Amino acid sequence: MRKLILQMQMSVDGYVAAANPDLDWQVWNWNDPCPWDQQLKSDFNVIFDSIDSILLSRKMAEEGYLEHWGRAAANFPANPHYAFARKIVDANKIVVTDKLQKSKWDRTVVADGGMIREVKALKRRPGRNIITFGGVGFASALVAAGLVDEFQFFVNPTAVGDGLSIFNNPREGLKLKLLESTSYSCGIVVNRYRSLGK
Repeated sequence: MRKLILQMQMSVDGYVAAANPDLDWQVWNWNDPCPWDQQLKSDFNVIFDSIDSILLSRKMAEEGYLEHWGRAAANFPANPHYAFARKIVDANKIVVTDKLQKSKWDRTVVADGGMIREVKALKRRPGRNIITFGGVGFASALVAAGLVDEFQFFVNPTAVGDGLSIFNNPREGLKLKLLESTSYSCGIVVNRYRSLGK
């Protein structure tokens, strides 16, 4: 069965979104130029070698995720640090929502059969792993449903003081096993965890 990998930026104090929306806390907020160091750029591209599908929230799709990386792929066709952008363009994309009738994006399907059912079916299909991107609400729903197999947190060297977490069950929590932790000269630490369930 394929794994669902949730990848998110995180503050050093564990938030994926700062309470102060004006706080610039991420080392790279997807603009140019990218201040990540060479090793992190290289390792980020390796992650995309293991996937062939991308699961997106409707909001992320509608707010321009696919168009942004499509432009990056077109603008930097020979730059090895943007190889992941070309893989985003080429990958199969799935947007789980009942608010859209059809997809307006290339290589992207709208799945409206309910998040849990659609994601479980997607994981049973043959192929490589699935990576998912979305906001706090979407990620929290995936976590609450027990659908995430691996977490990849890109921990930024900023404490935001308060904000939003994707782990919202204080009674049960969620046990994780650390798979790998890698620090980079730009200040990012990437922590990979496997979910052990509740």
